[in-house]
Amino acid sequence: MDVSGTSRYVLFPVAYSIIFVLGLVENIYVLYVLHCLRGTKNMGEIRIYMTNLTIADLLFVLALPLWIDYYSRGGDWIYTDFTCRLTGSLFFINTYCSILLLGAISFNRYWAVTQPLDAASSDHRRRGIIMCVIIWLLTVSMAVPSLISPGTNPDKNFTRCFEGYQNQTDFEKKKVATPHFAIIVLFFVVFFLVVVCNLLTARALLTQSPAQGLKRRALQMLIAVVGVFVLCFLPHHIIQGPWTLAVLRIENGWGHVEWNEAARQVLNEAHQITLLLMGLNCILDPVVYCFATSKFRRFVMTHIKKLGKGEGCSQTADTQLEVFLPVFFLQCESYRHRLRLTLC
Repeated sequence: MDVSGTSRYVLFPVAYSIIFVLGLVENIYVLYVLHCLRGTKNMGEIRIYMTNLTIADLLFVLALPLWIDYYSRGGDWIYTDFTCRLTGSLFFINTYCSILLLGAISFNRYWAVTQPLDAASSDHRRRGIIMCVIIWLLTVSMAVPSLISPGTNPDKNFTRCFEGYQNQTDFEKKKVATPHFAIIVLFFVVFFLVVVCNLLTARALLTQSPAQGLKRRALQMLIAVVGVFVLCFLPHHIIQGPWTLAVLRIENGWGHVEWNEAARQVLNEAHQITLLLMGLNCILDPVVYCFATSKFRRFVMTHIKKLGKGEGCSQTADTQLEVFLPVFFLQCESYRHRLRLTLC
């Protein structure tokens, strides 16, 4: 796909507008569903992760109109520098909150499969709350440099937002580059753990004997989790390192690489595409964690009919939990009729 020159300023406003509409509708509906299921003990820790994931996605979605306007003006930021810093920080926070929460969910699933009795008989909401607090504090602290440093840069007749660093000193450029590479390393550590956790979970599922349909749905969810990482996050973090060095143009010391203009152009356009792919996570997260079961469509129709009759949240959310979450029953001798393991 050719996204060179000014063509991306036509493509991206359209693409981000679609992401904005779908992301807003999906994530608001997810919050509504989670509100309806707030008294369901079976959701426990997973519900906390899903709620925080949805909030992170909504923060990004609500900042999208400014980015849509930015690209529609050909990359000219007409708002304040603080607004640029804030919207860029929200994009960052959404991305790494999502990555870390997906990692937490993957570990939770692995733990649930390998420790089924503990998972089925315990309520670990406190652990979920602590993990989410840590994740938010970590991502917000990582976003602080972007929030307190100047975000806009003059570039000919345009004002760029988080672009146009080539006119800064080498020292300033290296201050920009260092956290970029630290974050890349963090991502690949989390990505490795997610892949390992999901592979081990899949192996455990295949050696157990839950109903075939439930096992298949659970395995599909594992594939979907890794799929989100591979589609939305992996391309960006592969291209991020070379792109950072290409646009900063460090002239001396570490980070100095000779790039020709053609290579810089290719890296810049590839980077823009990977940013767009990262934005997709806010519409894929609800699909992966809430909308991936065949039963969901039937529930939606039922829900619409209930709304037409003026009914609110279902009072039988506990019995309908499997509509939203792939659930399989453990075939244990003394627990087979009362243990249920939830895989979100």
